Amino acid sequence: MLEGTNWIGQTYTSDLGRDVLYDLAEIGPRLAASEGERAGHDRVLEAFETIGLRNVTREPFAVTKWERDSAGIDTTTPTDSAFEAIALPGSPGDVITGEIVHLGYGLPEDFDSEDLAGKIVVARSDVPKYYDRWMHRREKYFLAHDAGAAAFVYHNHVPGCLPPTGSLGGAKDVMGPLPAIGVSKEVGDRLALYCKETEGTVEGTVTVDVSVSEGESRNVVGEVGPDTDERVIVGAHVDGHDISEGALDNASGVAVLCEVARALSEHESELQRRVQFVGFGAEEMGLVGSQEFVTAHDLDTITAVVNCDGAGRARDLVAKTCGFEGMADAVEHVAGSLRHPYRHVPGVNTHSDHWPFVSHGVPGVQLQSDTGDGRGFGHTYADTFDKTDVRAIRDHAILATLLTSQLANTDRLARRTPESIAAELREKGLQEPMEIAGDWPF
Repeated sequence: MLEGTNWIGQTYTSDLGRDVLYDLAEIGPRLAASEGERAGHDRVLEAFETIGLRNVTREPFAVTKWERDSAGIDTTTPTDSAFEAIALPGSPGDVITGEIVHLGYGLPEDFDSEDLAGKIVVARSDVPKYYDRWMHRREKYFLAHDAGAAAFVYHNHVPGCLPPTGSLGGAKDVMGPLPAIGVSKEVGDRLALYCKETEGTVEGTVTVDVSVSEGESRNVVGEVGPDTDERVIVGAHVDGHDISEGALDNASGVAVLCEVARALSEHESELQRRVQFVGFGAEEMGLVGSQEFVTAHDLDTITAVVNCDGAGRARDLVAKTCGFEGMADAVEHVAGSLRHPYRHVPGVNTHSDHWPFVSHGVPGVQLQSDTGDGRGFGHTYADTFDKTDVRAIRDHAILATLLTSQLANTDRLARRTPESIAAELREKGLQEPMEIAGDWPF
């Protein structure tokens, strides 16, 4: 790890991360292929150049450009009412009229409980505490599609009149097959009440108006350390959703990324491997940027990946080490050396930019913040700068810097075979859900 402790004080008094965070929040919505995303990447590239990273460049790639217009849900029975909603990115435009069915949590068995053909299906964004695993939005969406539903309504479980967003597709196709909207907890609870207490059926209409065209995103890359073939990747996605500033998800993580880059740029002589910093694009549309990076680069030269998606949002750290024992040991050593509390999640996590690397056996970890159950303000209008925490950014940047320096200066961590990763996911019952959503890579 890095020698001395002066750099820790420098990180704790640095304004770089906070300035990048503020500027990204000022840019505002940064959905893939938008001008906001491009401006966000320009700001990160500027930060990389100011820090003094080498070989700073953009790596562009094509991605579908999805743009929202209006969306809503109306009921005609039992009342004639109109409710606020937002389209989920990747939703096709359409107007669907039919029976509204609320499936509660939308567990797999709920989709088998009745005939859903041609109906508007509503499901909550959480799962009950007794359930043995989390369910991603896309699993519920594709279960609805496979059951023959005509439209999908995603019911936020977090109060505050906040309809949730979140993409439907993946890197192979960011577009989903049926129209989908997000509604607030309050609207979703009203629809659930109608479905529970109304004699007969609840009827209504889902309206989605969007435009779809060809677009471009990019990954922004820079590096420090010796010019070795082997390298450690440190990344964070720069894009955000198009309804908010994306200050927590993921401008805070980008701020951590930039602080790590700044600290290591001042200690290049202490690194034995090259460290490459990546501001990923189009993560929110299905990990598109990281999958493009994996396709374009030699994975044999990548010894480890540190993903800062969710880092810096709150003080308590979560480390998801994806079944790599060496990575778990490295995180424990770093946190222990500073006596910093953290929560360790040892199993494979498939829902962020480390996953395209991990699925090929590259040791990876996602560093994020413990914000309690669910996303909180993430993926809603309320993801704004006022909710950020510069102390958490500095704390997590120090830990991520130490971890990265350790990964750059020690023996390569043992890789996992893709077969062992697939077996772990099967054991946890995740193969079928991932296949339903089109995410099974094996």
